[in-house]
Amino acid sequence: MTFLSLSEIFNLIVMTIAVGYIFSGRFVVPKKQDPLLNYQKNSFWEDFKFAILVAAPGVILHELMHKIIAIAFGLHAVFKAYWFGLGLGIILKLINAPFLILAPAFVEISGNVSSLESMLISFAGPGTNLALFLIAFFMLKKKKMKQKEMMIWGLTKHINLVLFIFNMIPIPPLDGFKVFYGLWQILT
Repeated sequence: MTFLSLSEIFNLIVMTIAVGYIFSGRFVVPKKQDPLLNYQKNSFWEDFKFAILVAAPGVILHELMHKIIAIAFGLHAVFKAYWFGLGLGIILKLINAPFLILAPAFVEISGNVSSLESMLISFAGPGTNLALFLIAFFMLKKKKMKQKEMMIWGLTKHINLVLFIFNMIPIPPLDGFKVFYGLWQILT
């Protein structure tokens, strides 16, 4: 048995492309100088690649960590793209909405899950975002860094802080609800 099935790999690729598209144009990307035209420009593909670089890792690693921890507890876990959530994000991008609601994927877990296991599996995703935030925070303390590197780390820091805080809100179906509910079950 492999860690990721072909359908999970397909879902990861589609989710990555969708997240890149949804976030493209939302960041101020360093522009390339065009010496012939004497102005700065970026193609859609450069913005798209930059958006994937800064936005997709936090989302992908968040979901994969849920799967890794579930498997570590001997549970069956399957990564799935959330088509409605991806579609909503794409529609908001197409209409140039000033806000973004994005729930691109989830991990379906089956098996007998204890309260402690549920709490740890649920925290694994936001915990990953917290770890990525801290890595970016400390990387930004480096003295010498190129402008593009600084932007990547700054955006990584911001995106992962937002993902951590949002996912830890204790309302269903967010991870925070499952974390606090599991903790409540353990303590009572």
